[in-house]
Amino acid sequence: MRNLIHPAAPGDDTAGRLQRGALAGHEQLDGGLLFPAAQEIPGLRKLIRESWQRSASLKANPDNPEAPLAMDADELEEYRRQHPLASIMPVIHKLLVQPSHDSGLLVAVGDEVGRLLWVEGDPGMQRRAEGMMFVPGADWSEATVGTSAPGTALALGRGIQISGAEHYQRSVHPWSCTAVPFHDPDSGALLGVVDITGTAAAVAPHTLSLVEATVAAAQAQLRVERLQLAATLASRPARRRNTGTAAGSGSARAGSARAGSGAKEGSLYRNSLQLLGRDQALLSIEGKTVALSARHSEILALLSAHHDGLSAEELCVLLYPGDGSTMTLRAEMVRLRKVLQQLNPAAVPESRPYKLAMDLVPDSGQVLSCLQRGAHRIALEIYRGALLPKSEAPGVIDLRERVASLMREAVLTDGSAETLLKYAELPEARDDVGVRLAALKLLPPRSPKRAAVVADLERLEAELSA
Repeated sequence: MRNLIHPAAPGDDTAGRLQRGALAGHEQLDGGLLFPAAQEIPGLRKLIRESWQRSASLKANPDNPEAPLAMDADELEEYRRQHPLASIMPVIHKLLVQPSHDSGLLVAVGDEVGRLLWVEGDPGMQRRAEGMMFVPGADWSEATVGTSAPGTALALGRGIQISGAEHYQRSVHPWSCTAVPFHDPDSGALLGVVDITGTAAAVAPHTLSLVEATVAAAQAQLRVERLQLAATLASRPARRRNTGTAAGSGSARAGSARAGSGAKEGSLYRNSLQLLGRDQALLSIEGKTVALSARHSEILALLSAHHDGLSAEELCVLLYPGDGSTMTLRAEMVRLRKVLQQLNPAAVPESRPYKLAMDLVPDSGQVLSCLQRGAHRIALEIYRGALLPKSEAPGVIDLRERVASLMREAVLTDGSAETLLKYAELPEARDDVGVRLAALKLLPPRSPKRAAVVADLERLEAELSA
């Protein structure tokens, strides 16, 4: 089944057979069309042969040295700003782009017709990829460049891996790639594609699973943000803004947002607050990101968890371990407002009560939403450790313990062996005997992973007895 979906792992003899088959297939190309003899070439995967035939029928030229640009810089910037995938780029950046630096890999996100919108990753590989125009704004659909992971994944509607000579365009033979389509989590409509491109590592067996998990996490975030937006608009249908806009026109805008305007969604879904596994939160608004101080991180964490707002006295109780002064809090809020004013004036919190003026999506909220829907694997992908682990604010401690306890309970109740082992790698689970015992029960008797789990349990037993 493996060869029907993706090529063999690097170093596997099957990989060499597939490359020989693909090269032999290229010898049977005549003006972009396959000779009938190509049907019998060993190692030429059926899906590759069919993709080549589609590429030929669409007049793609295998001898073109590069992909064409479909959008200039100004058009690309405006298109990206309004595209619904703009809202999930923080997830893509965290799960794929950041780990790809200095790894020989590139991460690309394209739209539903195969035009690349973002290409990020290893700087050296980016420069090399420019030679074949694997750049933002270029058209990498099957109709234009023939068989490639982004274009073929969109054509087939499923994840795909394309290795070396399996590419229809000969200039792309030094490259390999893995891509997964991105579907709207509500309607199922095709929104775009997420791709990893590079050397043979780009088609390692685990790469397809990694991209699929990232797409699932991004779809979950998009769904959570829409639910939160819908709830906010439903509860405040005619809210008057500080700009003096009339309540009636505000209600009209809310109705437009409910209808799913792409431009509105592109801006409304772009505000996130990363709290998990960090001592200082990262706040992202409209594509701009700032690292907050520890105290400002605590304040925004608390306000994002209390949508109806908090009085100065209530916030003091949640923020300060001892007897906090409202005067101290007000001074801190002045400093926070200055930081947010520079980032985006619309993000400045309201007062009396203190309340967020725009919707922020904390990663902790995404985790809780996924757990409530039973999406435990996706929740674990988003969960990166305890919420602001060094914070001693009483309200933050309560929120941290709630998220952590629900995460552990869900993993223990419904998690697979792999999920339990992944959870055990978190700092908070380093000494968790229960998680390791649960994993041991689920692992097959001959699994090579059992030895590591047993060693961990022996370590914990020795530490406890000491």
